[in-house]
Amino acid sequence: MDQIFDLFGDPVPANWGERGRPEHIPTQQNRNRVSMLVALGWSNKRIAAALFITVPTLRKHYFSELKFRDVARDRLEAGVAMKLWEGVQAGNVSAIRAFRAFVDHNDLMLYGHAARPAGTAKPATQPKVPKLGKKEAAAIAAKNPDRSSTLGELIARRQGGSLPN
Repeated sequence: MDQIFDLFGDPVPANWGERGRPEHIPTQQNRNRVSMLVALGWSNKRIAAALFITVPTLRKHYFSELKFRDVARDRLEAGVAMKLWEGVQAGNVSAIRAFRAFVDHNDLMLYGHAARPAGTAKPATQPKVPKLGKKEAAAIAAKNPDRSSTLGELIARRQGGSLPN
């Protein structure tokens, strides 16, 4: 008997259209999706919402994927490493670059460093000086008139400044 699929590519249960809600049918694609989301650290509630199922249904059908929560991240990293290594073996230059970055990142994790090794850190920057707004700049300019013009010289005299010799 041929399997019938719905618009989303999921198999249609045998009791579709009959009384009661049809049971969820786990697919290999959904199993892979659950494994990936567990590896990314998603909660069961969030994974269930992404699959449009309830948490008890998630635990019922995907218990084998959920029980490897402790090692799921390592399994995901191992899969990525294998794909990168296949690209390296094929001679793909971008895969070689990505693999080198992957190895460097792995070495940092291996030796317990959270940041880059010394010598590769960004140089310290000078503290930022706050920029003056239009009104502040205008107030400072009004207190220091340009003495090279006649008008500026008069304004300076009125503010109490002495005349240049």
